[in-house]
Amino acid sequence: MILFLKLDASEKDVEKVKEKVASLGCTPHLIYGTEKLAIALTGPTTSLDEEEFLLLDSVQEVLRISKKYKLVSREAKNEDSIIKIDGLEIGGDNLTVIAGPCSIESRQQLFDIAGSLKEMGIRLFRAGAYKPRTSPYAFQGLKEKGLEYLADIKKELGMLIVTEAKDTETLGLVAEVSDIVQIGARNMQNFSLLEKAGCIEKPVLLKRGLSASIEDLLMSAEYILAQGNFDVILCERGIRTFETYTRNTLDLNAVPVIKKLSHLPVFVDPSHGIGIWDKVPAMSMGAVACGADGLIIEVHNKPNEALSDGFQSLTPKNFEKVLSKLSQLAPIVDKKFVRGFEVKSC
Repeated sequence: MILFLKLDASEKDVEKVKEKVASLGCTPHLIYGTEKLAIALTGPTTSLDEEEFLLLDSVQEVLRISKKYKLVSREAKNEDSIIKIDGLEIGGDNLTVIAGPCSIESRQQLFDIAGSLKEMGIRLFRAGAYKPRTSPYAFQGLKEKGLEYLADIKKELGMLIVTEAKDTETLGLVAEVSDIVQIGARNMQNFSLLEKAGCIEKPVLLKRGLSASIEDLLMSAEYILAQGNFDVILCERGIRTFETYTRNTLDLNAVPVIKKLSHLPVFVDPSHGIGIWDKVPAMSMGAVACGADGLIIEVHNKPNEALSDGFQSLTPKNFEKVLSKLSQLAPIVDKKFVRGFEVKSC
């Protein structure tokens, strides 16, 4: 159930509504739109009487949400959510690119790649300190030392950090350094981690699981929003199918479908989606063409020597070519290409 109030509703009226909701055993969630203030209710709402809320001051409309996922749905908020981070706006008509290596291998490697990306106007830098891997014998990341290097990147280069939290134990450490906390595909249904991520005051990039449906992804996002964190980015990164010529099958169908169902920004990870570096540019363009709000692309200065995912990583030179093409494509799909602190359109 969702209550719609006047956007200029007084603080007193809003508090009265929240108190009423709490007295009925439900939890109120405030959602600010451009025209109305919505208060979404979670909990045992089926037995609630709509008339009880319509009698309250400032309440204009009461709507029952039919979807299993309440807070992430377009029914809860019709307009696109925009996430603001230190001068950047993610979502809406902005096209944002996150880039960097799969994993942190050394301080020098990290600064070499980050320096190249900064020169290209990339502000959001991704690199894994903790690396959940299929094999326990594969490189697992530099862990805490990797976080120290990311903190140095943030301090010395002024870049915003995107890195993965692999469990509840390390979430706090990751959140201290990162500007966006990534939850990887293998943790998409780690509900304890999702709930904890809902309690931190940092945006969360939630990747779709290897065999997860669109509804599975939206329900996982609901866990985060239900705890009060509405700054969630959904990420399509390819799903497991019978096809063996590519690493995964990049489900670009999911982008317009999710955009219709949810107000949350949708990113695409073409690197994991196809797993072949020279096909990443085409998949990047396809993702933007079908409505993605952003991309997360793996870039490595020496892909042949990478300790993880080298075969799907672009060199800085090849990545720069992709950026040039995206600059041309963005205005065609009514997007503004976000690079650095500025919003650039071509």
